[in-house]
Amino acid sequence: MWQLLSPMILFLLVSAGPRAERPKAMVVLEPEWTRILTWDRVTLRCQGPYGPGDPPTQWWHNGSLISHQASSYDITAARLEDSGEYKCQTNLSKASDPVQLEVHATWLLLQAPRWVFQEGETIRLRCHSWQNKKVWKVQYFQDGRGKRFFHSNSEFHIPKATRKHSGSYFCRGIIGTKNESSEAVDITVQGPPIPSTSTLLPHWYQIAFFLVLVLLYAVVTGLFLVVQRDLRRSMETGKDRKVTWSRDPQDKLEQ
Repeated sequence: MWQLLSPMILFLLVSAGPRAERPKAMVVLEPEWTRILTWDRVTLRCQGPYGPGDPPTQWWHNGSLISHQASSYDITAARLEDSGEYKCQTNLSKASDPVQLEVHATWLLLQAPRWVFQEGETIRLRCHSWQNKKVWKVQYFQDGRGKRFFHSNSEFHIPKATRKHSGSYFCRGIIGTKNESSEAVDITVQGPPIPSTSTLLPHWYQIAFFLVLVLLYAVVTGLFLVVQRDLRRSMETGKDRKVTWSRDPQDKLEQ
């Protein structure tokens, strides 16, 4: 009896459970800057689950599938036409979200890991020069006002950013004998994210699902124990019964 119930319980658990979705792949840049200059080098890596062996990776540039099938995609000397959206997908993942790569042709470029920050995070800015040429007297600006000055080129860090650090930023420095400036880029500092009810639903759904499974398991186990007990009682009652035969008085008279 229990051998029959076990596959039944397993079937109910599997069929009632939510279907596991494939994870989404992710495109990671090395170095991390999404804004680069011509002749810069950047490597795009596709992070996601892979099956056994060395399965191919799919890459898209501006929505078009490219022939490259390795897990990393190298741009050794960036050109303007390398700008655009990049996506990837492994054989066990869904397609990644697009990553926007911007290639600029200028002397100076302001770089940051991203352009939207949460309050309390550190803003990291870099004044990048074409072919990494020496830059002197580097100054960073916010909304046209000077924020930090360096005699030699250095990164500018803003620890524990607040909303007042939102604004338009650019950098300026001297390359050779020329005073060069980068294009201005907007930086946004947001308040801490508030979890919405939609993000809490999956968590409560999983709790309710497992509670239902526990209840179902308890009910099936209880039914099995009741049936097993009744079977034992019926078998024991059958063993105790004795069958006796007697002749009817009429049969004796006939003899």
